[in-house]
Amino acid sequence: MILIGQYDSPFVRRAAIAAVLYDLPFENRPWSTFGDGDRIAQVNPTRRVPALQLDDGGVVIDSANILDWLDGLQRERGAATLIPASGVERREILHLTALATGLSDKIIALFYEKVLHEQTSAIWLERCRAQIAASLEALEAARAVASTTWLRGEALTHADIALGCALQHARESSPDEVDWSRWPALVAHNAACEALPAFRAVYRAFTGPADS
Repeated sequence: MILIGQYDSPFVRRAAIAAVLYDLPFENRPWSTFGDGDRIAQVNPTRRVPALQLDDGGVVIDSANILDWLDGLQRERGAATLIPASGVERREILHLTALATGLSDKIIALFYEKVLHEQTSAIWLERCRAQIAASLEALEAARAVASTTWLRGEALTHADIALGCALQHARESSPDEVDWSRWPALVAHNAACEALPAFRAVYRAFTGPADS
């Protein structure tokens, strides 16, 4: 398998971390959506990452779909997955994952509004910042109330990975946008994730839009 995209993207990174944890071998092609758009378009017409090229020539696009595919491969092997196949626990993990990826969406939107537009939209910036603050509040509450190692117990899930990737990306790409002293549970979660071998193995420092 070939995973296309750079690890400074929280979406590419969470897919890669799951593959590492599942012991599924893959090659990473760190193509930039800016500098390598034409090459990405040959795999994904939307020119977005991540995209996963399969060994049979098929392609899976969007991180949620890629994770669903990887989960399926795990189940075929009779191995444990980072999310149950059904039930309330699956619903809760998906809910927390959506909050984390929503945070990443708004951090990215805020970053590009500031970097790519000479004249920014005050209304759009205010909206993004309000959505970021609300996401952080909900995620801080969820993490603070958890008495276990991870969000939903002692085992890592897709929600923990998505949140860890979102927090690291936010802290590197927009260090001036969030007062992290307000979110101690999230800071602790970020540190716990980054200490894991899989997170250390799948990392690229954020350097700006040319590499996104």
